[in-house]
Amino acid sequence: MGNHKLQKLTYLSMMIALDVVLSPLFRVEGMAPMSSVMNVLAGVLMGPFYATVMAFVCGVIRMTLLGIPPLALTGAVFGAALAGIAYRVRPVVPAAMIGEILGTGIVGSLLSYPVMVWFTGSSHDFYWLMYTPRFIGAACIGSVVAFLLWQKAKNIPAIRKIQRLFQGEEK
Repeated sequence: MGNHKLQKLTYLSMMIALDVVLSPLFRVEGMAPMSSVMNVLAGVLMGPFYATVMAFVCGVIRMTLLGIPPLALTGAVFGAALAGIAYRVRPVVPAAMIGEILGTGIVGSLLSYPVMVWFTGSSHDFYWLMYTPRFIGAACIGSVVAFLLWQKAKNIPAIRKIQRLFQGEEK
């Protein structure tokens, strides 16, 4: 395995560990704003592919270890993917924030309805927009926190090196 691949996997593993540990600590019932913080930062640092992998692995870990329903996946994966894509299209943090809010707050919340109907086997306990207010709220809170963190972290040489590595510029 090449040195760059090993470095990428190491940074990806660190982001997964941070997300898994911090998300339950900074959680409001029905909301996981720390997941949104990590999605935006991963989208900016690592791009859409690795951000999506991070969100997926974290969701599976939270589901298995913490007993969280499949909302751990629907609420994070789309936000991470769109945050990374938006940042690639327009490389400014507000673009990643918008991607996170659209991905988690809209797409993730709407897809949570059929997933939870399938998961519970009951449709009378759920309605399409049930998760939207909480998911949008968490995505907005997390995106603002990520923006503030990025303002402090963006000039740290190690952070810039990580970002260049994932963008294919680090040789």
